[in-house]
Amino acid sequence: MMLVRADKDTEAGVLPAAELFEAMGKYNEELVKAGVLLAADGLQPSSKGARVSFDGGRPTVTDGPFAEAKELIAGYWMLQVKSREEAVEWACRVPFGEGGVVELRQVFEPGDFPAEIITPETAASEARMREELLRRSGQQ
Repeated sequence: MMLVRADKDTEAGVLPAAELFEAMGKYNEELVKAGVLLAADGLQPSSKGARVSFDGGRPTVTDGPFAEAKELIAGYWMLQVKSREEAVEWACRVPFGEGGVVELRQVFEPGDFPAEIITPETAASEARMREELLRRSGQQ
């Protein structure tokens, strides 16, 4: 997963310039043509969001905006690549200018967990859920 950090502009709801929007569209097309893009979205400012925290086992809802924009996420790409190096190569091609930051994080897969956590029953349940998601999205 490639994460784009928020900044004062994204948190203020400032949309990207037309040139960046066009460049980003071309970049996304490259990802699609390469067969590595699973999902990509920009996120609305935190002022339109909420945060749910669990203190003492009870949920507490806090409406945005949230402080420290540099700790927030403004968007993401979900890629399926063969290696960390390939992910880094794609991240280096993001058409950001000065000050842009893309953080790479690997998503956990069932094989990353020990057998006592991912039991055969848990694995089967996970597989059923993934199949249902694919079916609902019309990809199966």
